[in-house]
Amino acid sequence: MAFIRKRRLERELYSKERFSLLLLNLEEYYFEQHTANHIKNKGCRDERKFRGSLKICSKSIIFEPDDNIQPIIKIPLRDCISIKAPEDNEAKNPFTQDTSGGISVVCNQVFLIKERNIIAPYKTVRGRTEHLFQLDVAGKLGDVVQTLHQLYRASCLDKMGDQAAMITAILQSRLARTSFDKNRFQSISETLHMECKAEMVTPLVTNPGHVCVTDANLYFQPLNGYPKPVVQITLQNVRRIYKRRHGLMPVGLEVFCTENDLCSDIYLKFYNYQDRDELYFLIATYIENHITEHTAESYMLQWQRGHISNYQYLLHLNNLADRSCNDLSQYPVFPWIIADYSSSVLDLTKPETFRDLSKPIGALNKERLDRLLTRYEEMPEPKFMYGSHYSSPGYVLFYLVRVAPEYMLCLQNGKFDHADRTFNSLAETWKNCLDGATDFKELIPEFYENDSSFLVNSLKLDLGKRQGGKMVDDVELPPWASGPDDFLRKSREALESQYVSEHLHEWIDIIFGYKQKGSEAVAAHNVFHPLTYEGGVDLNRAITGIAVTCNGSSVFTTSQDSTLKMFSKESKKVQRSVSFSNMALSSCLILPGDTTVISSSWDNHIYFYSIAFGRQQDILMGHDDAVSKICWRDGRLYSASWDSTVKVWHCAHGETLSSKKHHFELLAELEHEVSVNTINLNTANTILVSGTKEGTISVWDVTTATALHQLSCHSGTVFDAAFSPDSRHLLSTGEDCCFKVIDVQTGMVISSVNTDEPQRCFKWDGNTILSGSQSGELLIWDLLGGKVTERLKGHTGAIMSMWMNEQCNSVITGGEDKQIVFWKLQY
Repeated sequence: MAFIRKRRLERELYSKERFSLLLLNLEEYYFEQHTANHIKNKGCRDERKFRGSLKICSKSIIFEPDDNIQPIIKIPLRDCISIKAPEDNEAKNPFTQDTSGGISVVCNQVFLIKERNIIAPYKTVRGRTEHLFQLDVAGKLGDVVQTLHQLYRASCLDKMGDQAAMITAILQSRLARTSFDKNRFQSISETLHMECKAEMVTPLVTNPGHVCVTDANLYFQPLNGYPKPVVQITLQNVRRIYKRRHGLMPVGLEVFCTENDLCSDIYLKFYNYQDRDELYFLIATYIENHITEHTAESYMLQWQRGHISNYQYLLHLNNLADRSCNDLSQYPVFPWIIADYSSSVLDLTKPETFRDLSKPIGALNKERLDRLLTRYEEMPEPKFMYGSHYSSPGYVLFYLVRVAPEYMLCLQNGKFDHADRTFNSLAETWKNCLDGATDFKELIPEFYENDSSFLVNSLKLDLGKRQGGKMVDDVELPPWASGPDDFLRKSREALESQYVSEHLHEWIDIIFGYKQKGSEAVAAHNVFHPLTYEGGVDLNRAITGIAVTCNGSSVFTTSQDSTLKMFSKESKKVQRSVSFSNMALSSCLILPGDTTVISSSWDNHIYFYSIAFGRQQDILMGHDDAVSKICWRDGRLYSASWDSTVKVWHCAHGETLSSKKHHFELLAELEHEVSVNTINLNTANTILVSGTKEGTISVWDVTTATALHQLSCHSGTVFDAAFSPDSRHLLSTGEDCCFKVIDVQTGMVISSVNTDEPQRCFKWDGNTILSGSQSGELLIWDLLGGKVTERLKGHTGAIMSMWMNEQCNSVITGGEDKQIVFWKLQY
């Protein structure tokens, strides 16, 4: 049941509503709603009003008409041209005096969803259109427009990380202005133990609000009041509670009121691990007084003695392995058991009926495995046998598309998959897992439960037409199954059969046990793509700089052996190695367009390398000593040097992306008293920070080339410095094992955090810090608490450089141990 049962309960509870949080983009928040009219053809003879609800979200405006025939309208904020209230432009006011509370939204693109209340791919309407919305409560107009303008500004920021940071700031401000409504307590005699901010997590969605724990109940109150004003769980009913990792952070908590079920009652994500741990302690203490705690060992003993079924044991193993039905990236995984999908009768007494449980999916077909092993032997380190994984959000929804179509549309930007790639047939899917070059997926628990609805197209979804003209409908079952229910019954019998009971431990060793990594994984042919793990790539050099092309296909590194290397991110093969001089290269970056790489060198020069032509393109001889760091913003190059200067250069427009020689114009020279080690700019490119070898931090107005502040912050070399997304604060780290937070306006140090060892580089969103340490660990910091929340081992030497993508979910680090390490941040 699990996922399917939860979806059915939600549909029954909110059957009157067409809107759901799945209509939002991934990692988008729903803030508020207002009763309103959508006015079409204003001022014309065929003017019409459609009553409904206007919903304000962090990346879009959504209007849900009361009339189910009319489509839901979704307007992405990034596609808006203007958002105005009548008073914004009275001369051209599209509203008359009887339409107070009106908002005009002009945009380039809108999406039409659930027209006639039919779940189908979104219809896209491109071209300039105007939408007029009239609020019922005109007094709220000013606040709504102000909020929309604020969110629109966030959507216009170039970098996804900056957008996320600004939206997070808006969200936290809203949460700070509200608190849990104590009138929602079930009884006035309840004693409050704890209240904090958190988000309720469901597949592909997080919903912010407030958590409250009393002596009798756990409550969650969504900030937006959706899907209901408060979620209540009676502590007396709680049977299990698990700490979860949400992304890289230990901030998740999942609560179950059932003993043998994968469907939890609530999954919460907190904003810091202290709140999570405190709430866990409160609930766990209550449970200990009522229920016996079960450990992994106790579950194993129960299973070995036959007290719990194979299904129940796998259920508990998935829970203990941090897998949850609320997280599609860590959804519970169950094995393919049956290998016979062609016989008219399923014989569970014959071993050949079953899949070999001692091998991963990719090793079941010897011919395919031989091809993969040949490629594996020829592959440079790090080697891998399988380029895809056995579980992913796409695989989960591949199986569940017929009961969870809105999830598939959410994951795939409003579209279903191609008809021939849809889950059409058990036999076809099993054959593809055996023979396909890239298909190594296992099953999900729904195949061993008693709800067969995921095999039937009961919603009459239009999932497309296959080659040959056949429409996608119900899943085709094997001949030995008389129907969907019979198929599940026989699948459960197979899972609990004597053969599986005798061999299931072999599959458990591969998925959950000692054969996951290392030599045992190699021996078991169980080695997946390096990005599946937290793995490294050996470039045989100490790494000083990392740059990645916009499409993510190529990675460039600089190192102290004076070489610029380019390698394919997919194959991990070095494609080019270029040496510019006999001295170290200190940093690198890629110009817009992915055609030119710039590298700075200790030989005082800056080198331009053409990716397209594979040759050195130009040289800038701009300094009298080593160039330590370079930045590029809006056609300007900023270079820091040990000659005690930071120089600002202009490159002639149009020539930076070609093979022609560059024309450089020195615009400004920022003088320092000692060698400059690092520089960085704010998001508006108006303020620059520089850090010296003697610990001085300088803040510069680059528009006037004047120093705003010069501070002696560190007692040794400044390794890295960066502005917060809103440019109000500055963070620096140095040789003296300290993080310093500086108020940019006043120049005052407002916070100092001591570290156990130097942090050579970092990424910062204004709150959380991701830093590379001297010992090679990737550390995650709670800046407000001044503590490390997680330590991730990646290098055997200092982490010297760090790159993060705009979505903030992929990180590459380079270290003294001659490796670059790929980190996947999972949400």
